[in-house]
Amino acid sequence: MINVAMISSIAFRAIKANKLRSILTSLGIIIGVAAVIVMLAVGHGAQISIQNDMKSMGSNIIIIRSGVATSSGARSGHGAKPTMKKSDGDEIQRRIPEIKLAAPVLEETAQIIYGNANWSTSVTGTDSRNFQIKEWDLAYGRLFSDTDIKNSAKVTILGQTVVKELFGDVDPLNRTVRIKGLPFKVIGVLETRGQSTNGIDQDDAVFIPITTAQKKVMGIKFPDQVKFVMLQAVDSQSTYTAQEEIRQLLRQRHNLGDNKDDDFVIRNLTQMMEMMESSTKVMTILLGSIASISLLVGGIGIMNIMLVSVTERTREIGIRMAIGAKSWDIRWQFLTEALVLSLIGGVVGILVGLIGTELVAHFTSLTPKIALIYVLLPFSFAGLVGLFFGFYPAYKASLLNPINALRYE
Repeated sequence: MINVAMISSIAFRAIKANKLRSILTSLGIIIGVAAVIVMLAVGHGAQISIQNDMKSMGSNIIIIRSGVATSSGARSGHGAKPTMKKSDGDEIQRRIPEIKLAAPVLEETAQIIYGNANWSTSVTGTDSRNFQIKEWDLAYGRLFSDTDIKNSAKVTILGQTVVKELFGDVDPLNRTVRIKGLPFKVIGVLETRGQSTNGIDQDDAVFIPITTAQKKVMGIKFPDQVKFVMLQAVDSQSTYTAQEEIRQLLRQRHNLGDNKDDDFVIRNLTQMMEMMESSTKVMTILLGSIASISLLVGGIGIMNIMLVSVTERTREIGIRMAIGAKSWDIRWQFLTEALVLSLIGGVVGILVGLIGTELVAHFTSLTPKIALIYVLLPFSFAGLVGLFFGFYPAYKASLLNPINALRYE
């Protein structure tokens, strides 16, 4: 029967007797484990950032923009042709059961003035459904009412950045700001949203009723025109089933014949998010796989050193066999040495990987996120690498002839 305690003690003494060589042997494992942790953390952080960015836009979102305009052979970008109307969104919400909400949107950059302070920001014309779709909550105040929309009221809701720049510590509620020279009463302030993953300050925004934007602020040439319509489906799967129904309904409303292209563009943000998440997962796996090559290189280093160790300790092996050690005893001793070297390298590699992750977060714009599985996975793999690459040297040592081993110089 194998005396595990005694054999393990012998293995540890052998490792301690050659400290520098043991450290150098574990170096490949240390680098490999650290690299895998950092790469997986970076990929996981990117995935979380994408998810948070999409959540900040709302869930189960479909956006319909005006189509491409063509004039004298020159084609302009999406949205240049004013084909979308507020009534299109209202009709989609009314007639397509998969769509829960439809919010019209007009956007323009304008100067906002309060007293002696002024601030250039994005002004968005919309209604209260926009905030429900995006899951934006108010810090205080109220949303636009049906009366505000019907009467094209000059009221506004401000983001926190605009409040800070114009009012400082003063409560902006019920105060008057000027947008393009027109007075607007502040009726609400949104809660802080922070930056999106592409660096856009979501709090740097001003909202006014859609009808006010159409008639009084943005100089819309066509009645009911909007830049795009934002839709929210009842669930993520419904975003796919609703797309074709939306397309057919809009083609009918816009009087498009069979030989005419769509004058609108449908964007399924749920589909885009799933594609981006899938791409990020693949990239994370790829980065982790590339980094794990270092672990394999470290395993080869362990095997080489263990083979050298077997050669150097041939007489020791012969003496142990001569006094009664079995082949399994010798094999277990060298396997234990290889495993311990790998696990020590794994522990140090975890520490280096955690430090490396913090450095990446500190010195770059990336936001790596550590998950327990990303620590346990490379550590476990390091142990398996040690056993795999340590097996051959251990097997070779166990096959030595005791008489020949004792004669070895």
